[in-house]
This record gives sequence, structure tokens and C-alpha cells, in this order.
Amino acid sequence: MSDGLDDAVAVFSAVRRRLFGIAYRMLGTASEAEDIVQDVWVRWQTCDRSAVRDPAAFLATAATRLSINVLQSAHSRRETYIGPWLPEPVNTSDDPALGAERGEALGFAMLLLLEKLTPTERAAYVLREAFDYPYEQIAQIVQLKEPATRQLVSRARKKLATERRAPVVSAEQRRLLAAFLQAAQSGDVTALEDLFASDVVSYSDGNGVKLAARIPVNGRSRVATFVAAFSGHFWAGKTIDWVELNGQHAVTLTEARTVTTALTLTVGDDGIQQLMWMMNPDKLGRVSAGVD
Repeated sequence: MSDGLDDAVAVFSAVRRRLFGIAYRMLGTASEAEDIVQDVWVRWQTCDRSAVRDPAAFLATAATRLSINVLQSAHSRRETYIGPWLPEPVNTSDDPALGAERGEALGFAMLLLLEKLTPTERAAYVLREAFDYPYEQIAQIVQLKEPATRQLVSRARKKLATERRAPVVSAEQRRLLAAFLQAAQSGDVTALEDLFASDVVSYSDGNGVKLAARIPVNGRSRVATFVAAFSGHFWAGKTIDWVELNGQHAVTLTEARTVTTALTLTVGDDGIQQLMWMMNPDKLGRVSAGVD
């Protein structure tokens, strides 16, 4: 390997996790984020690196612009997705660097909210809120004037603020998940209702896989009845392990040494607000079971 390529590898390796972090927050899909990182590496290998004054900025710009392009086509692809679409989970206990700089825009609820933004709004918001990029640099990346970029971030914040809920401490989220598991396995409708917010929603992302609900289930009574209805067979023969996914407590269900489901929830002062069942096998590759 030539000295020039050695240097290129060293520079790229130093920012690789950040590039993945940007692309993942932009796309909500780890596999697509990895594709972006590989595309950026190819560009870095083949460009005139001697003309690049700030390699880290060059690489972040490439990752963001490629992500914007992918996101513009992703929305049309998701129209053919069977059932609710949820972000692809990443195991942050195995890969703490993903959320090391700032955990912003990493949790499942926030990634779902980011779907409401335009690709450029999402890019500006992620770069500012998750990575604390200065507005001047964000403007260069998204190819806008700085005042327009500030307005873009402000508009994104306002869009998200209308639906964003105040975060609850991690220990409470874990406590409610543990209580949910107990009530769900016993099929105790009353206990389940006591855990839920009145407007709780259950999302099952399976893309047509067996047992995954194809529409969201809404409301305390409906979700409790829905969960209790499969208590007798869904949990049988499965091993439950605690993991950290996207910086939050979650569990995996494993059967015959294969993770079949990842489950997490979002909570507020009024209880469990969202249940997220990730059952699409194509999205479980980065979820390894492990007791914490």
C-alpha cells in the first residue's frame, strides 16, 4: 500500500463512525448507511486529495449529500412496504461510538419524527442537533446561504416540537418495559392498561412476516386486548435478552438461535406511549442478543 493510500485510510478511518452516524440518522437504515460510507470511501480514494483542505468536512459533505439523494428515493420505496415502517435497530451496547458524540436523533421515536421532514431539513437538523456543526458549514453542505440554513433548522425544530414528547429517565423506561413483559406474557389486560398512556400506539414492522400486525394498533384498551390475545403462543419457546438499541433499553426474542423480534418502547409521564416490535428479518442483522 502506497504512503498516499495509507494516509487516505488513516484520515477516513478517523471519521468513519461519524459518517455512519450522519447517514444512519438521515436514513434510519443501517444497511443503507453502510452503503453510503462505502460510496464515500470510493470517492475519497479516487478524488484529488491534495486539493482537499479539510478532509473531515469533505467526507461529511459527501455522506450528507449522498444520504439526501437516497432519502429522496426511499420515500417512494416505503410506499410499497407491507405494514408500518420502523427504523432498523442498531446495537449501541456493541457499538457505543454511534451515539458517543451526542445521542440526539438516535432514538426510535425521534427517527420516526424525522420522517416528517424534507431531506434537506433533515440533513440540516441532524448536522446541527446531533453533531453541533456550525451553521456556516451546514450551509456549505446543503448548498444554501447561511440565513436560509438557520431558517431551515428553525423550521425543522418547529415541525418536530409539535409532536415531540419530553424524555423520561432511562431507568423508568426500563422499569416499564420489564413490567410490560410480565403483563404481556401473562395476558393480563388490566395490568397492561395500567401501563399504557391513553393514546398508546403499537407498531409492528415485519414487511409481511407472519405474526406482525399490518396496521398500527391505537388506544389503551385496543392495544391491551391486542397484546393479551397473543400471550399464549407468541412468547412460547423464545429466550428474552436485554440489549441496548439506539441508546435505549430493549429486549430481543430469540428462537432456535435466531433473533426473531426486537422490542422497545417510548414512555412519558403518562406511561407507555409507543410499542415498537421489529420483526422484519432483514432489519435484525445488527441486533445481537446479550444479557446486560
